[in-house]
Amino acid sequence: MKIIIGSLNPTKVGAVKKVFNQYKVEGLNVPSNVSNQPLTDQETMQGAINRAHNARVAGESEIGIGLEGGVIIENDRLFLCNWGALVYENEVILASGAKILLPSEFINELRNGTELAVLMERYTNEKDIRSKEGAVGVFTNGRITRTEIFEHICELLFGQYEFKKRKEENN
Repeated sequence: MKIIIGSLNPTKVGAVKKVFNQYKVEGLNVPSNVSNQPLTDQETMQGAINRAHNARVAGESEIGIGLEGGVIIENDRLFLCNWGALVYENEVILASGAKILLPSEFINELRNGTELAVLMERYTNEKDIRSKEGAVGVFTNGRITRTEIFEHICELLFGQYEFKKRKEENN
């Protein structure tokens, strides 16, 4: 079985390859059809769903996976959020990752269209944080990395997929 992940980002592709290691996994750059920087839980989830659908169609695979990172601004607090979607046949499976508080000083620039990745590069003076430890890695002092968050989401997706397939086989 072939699985296409709707991204070329090494943190996302690496997470899918680790969890779905018994399958052929390929990354493919597909659109999320949401903002470059999703600003709500709903928009981030929709980006993951769109990436999964777009990956499955573009890669002509049995399964498409979309992983999307975003932020949530709630009561003048800023949270990091991550969503995953696994699409097969006519099914969509969803899972979300842990949320952590980010510096509130990022809120205005995020609302004005600056991506979190750009803010993180300025904040850390490091390039391409999103392809390495991610904001979660920076703000958890390396205890949890972006890849690990996406691995956890992939485990949740894979477990739900296995459950549904086993249930289908038993009916």
